[in-house]
Amino acid sequence: MIPWLPPEPLEPRGRLTPFPATNTALGDDTEAPGLLCAGANLGTRRLEAAYRQGIFPWFGEGEPILWWTTAPRMVLQVDQFKLHRSLKKTLRKFVATPGCEVAIDADCPAVIAACSGVDRKGQGGTWIVPAMVEAYIRWHHAAGPSSGVHSFETRVDGQLVGGLYGVSIGRMFYGESMFALSSDASKIALAALVAWCRGQGISWIDCQQQTRHLASMGAAPVSRTVFESHLGRVTVMPRPCGPNDWSYDPTQWSRLGLDSAD
Repeated sequence: MIPWLPPEPLEPRGRLTPFPATNTALGDDTEAPGLLCAGANLGTRRLEAAYRQGIFPWFGEGEPILWWTTAPRMVLQVDQFKLHRSLKKTLRKFVATPGCEVAIDADCPAVIAACSGVDRKGQGGTWIVPAMVEAYIRWHHAAGPSSGVHSFETRVDGQLVGGLYGVSIGRMFYGESMFALSSDASKIALAALVAWCRGQGISWIDCQQQTRHLASMGAAPVSRTVFESHLGRVTVMPRPCGPNDWSYDPTQWSRLGLDSAD
């Protein structure tokens, strides 16, 4: 049996009921490796407390709120990002084409909604259920000095064609989900995130789950001890910019070495 956190108001005052120790999560010999506990709520304070400890919600429609902490943890260290030749060629063309741009937070709710509607191969539905959509949009609008939800958006002639969203706490970025309505649109947004993180002193992007696609782009698993030690250092650092100052300057593409020889 997993522990259940007591129900609480959406934005409770005072001290939150603490999460169980992360090393008590279900192991690989169970049907739900990484499952830590259930219950509580999806309020902004609760979510921030979870992410600071490497915990995240993941549950289906009609299920209780389930909290997970996977181990090992898939992490993209931004200096290990693999810019393959084909993506470099795509980025060069994108940067040089009028009307093509990356924006940050131009319409974060639309990105979250788009990610929730993506038909993902091998999945019978989406884990970004309506309650999750509402929670992350609420956190986006409530972004404060320590944390917030942000989107990196691939746009063509002002139209949203792909992007990603994630959580920023201190000098840590937790990637949540991506979507693409045109070829490579989500990869362009990820490349922009990497370039932006390099400029802001953010060295790791949390990817949560191990996938072949992420591994091909340079992500690799790290142990729970290493991951949580990193979180303990970087989440208490000042955020790279204020909640209203997130923007993407096209000069930031230079951090990916687009001008270098293939």
